[in-house]
Amino acid sequence: MTEEPAIRIDNLVKRYAPPKGAKGADAEGKLALDGVSFDVPQGSIFGLLGPNGAGKSTLINILAGLVKKSSGNAEIWGFDIDRHRRNASRAIGIVPQEIVFDPFFTPYEVLENQGGFYGIPTADRRSEALLEAVRLSDKRDAYARTLSGGMKRRLLVAKAMVHSPPILVLDEPTAGVDVELRRQLWDLVTQLNRDGVTVVLTTHYLEEAEELCDQIAIINHGQLIANKPTRELVDMAREKVIEVVVDGDPAQAASDGAFSRDFIIRHEVLEGNRLALTYNRDNVSAGQMLNHVQQAGLTVEDVTTREPDLEDVFVQLTSSDTD
Repeated sequence: MTEEPAIRIDNLVKRYAPPKGAKGADAEGKLALDGVSFDVPQGSIFGLLGPNGAGKSTLINILAGLVKKSSGNAEIWGFDIDRHRRNASRAIGIVPQEIVFDPFFTPYEVLENQGGFYGIPTADRRSEALLEAVRLSDKRDAYARTLSGGMKRRLLVAKAMVHSPPILVLDEPTAGVDVELRRQLWDLVTQLNRDGVTVVLTTHYLEEAEELCDQIAIINHGQLIANKPTRELVDMAREKVIEVVVDGDPAQAASDGAFSRDFIIRHEVLEGNRLALTYNRDNVSAGQMLNHVQQAGLTVEDVTTREPDLEDVFVQLTSSDTD
């Protein structure tokens, strides 16, 4: 039997009500989600990417029960978010972008209060274990307002895991966090995933998503424009860059039009007699590009290539349909 997805999104639509007195196109209201459908596999780290305003936060808020969908269906751990809202809510933990807890509570009190919110008996709460998991045991009794930004983010993760949900959603969890704390947070998330938690994350750090995620969906203008395993998605990028160090004057060759060819997308003359050429790997090979450099009267002394990454794909997909 096929394992049921952790989250199932089916033709999800959200249209916000228009402002009072709106006319013309504005009278229809903003269409934030336009028939989005995808599944999040159990046990995966699933990336949900898109430009600002693409609809990611609206989708997450629908799953969290904070926004009411216009139409379509969504299931969390097999529970329909409308018919079984309570069970769906208990199956998911949300780590929001904003820091949301009382700054005058201690981390221990934050987790105890959250446990009470979910109706967890005092004897069954895991506040101490969660503080240890997010490395905040030594801050157990400090006021939450005294914690650093990274500590507050880790406390939010612990808060989201109070009711032991099988799914954790992180909405821009590393925004404004320095590199070291980002790494600490991702180590924590990776360990949770190893322990069986399905993780859904949104992030603007695309190298982060490429490193962590098993599968990535990209939303733009409220529509799903890609949903593939990360490696397959990266392979969609057609542009490749070759950088060469030459014996000769690459600037002169460029001014003579040597690199104004259909198969060369961009050329850039860099310091130290270096030349960067961007080309479509479907149309020409790296070897053919080197031959072209030599035909321009330049002797190649060194060469490096840069493989496409997730950022290339993201820009390629989202810039093809701009406002």
